[in-house]
Amino acid sequence: QVQLVESGGGLVQAGGSLRLSCAASGRTFRSYGMGWFRQAPGKEREFVAAIRWSDAFTLYADSMKGRFTISRDNAKNAVYLQMNSLKPEDTAEYYCAATEVPLNLRDSRAYSSWGQGTQVTVSS
Repeated sequence: QVQLVESGGGLVQAGGSLRLSCAASGRTFRSYGMGWFRQAPGKEREFVAAIRWSDAFTLYADSMKGRFTISRDNAKNAVYLQMNSLKPEDTAEYYCAATEVPLNLRDSRAYSSWGQGTQVTVSS
């Protein structure tokens, strides 16, 4: 099992930026896939972005392309989500997740480890 701890959420005005961090520990996860998901009140959890730890292959939800960037730092065992040009509709709880089988990276059901979430609120 991998332990994940998110940080970096907060309140920001529309057009602003935030960088979320996900610190990973526990089992060796160099072969894992790491994902960011978000869930707004009353809505289903949705895919944001994912990265394959082995080769840094990345995937994004269409609505985040060009605004969000996912990256990883091997030395720090961390995954980041840089969010630019934030919109009020980006307001949600953001979760970091890990999957041992990095194939269906867009599917939340593929992920076995989840962080506790960090709140992002974008004001208009």
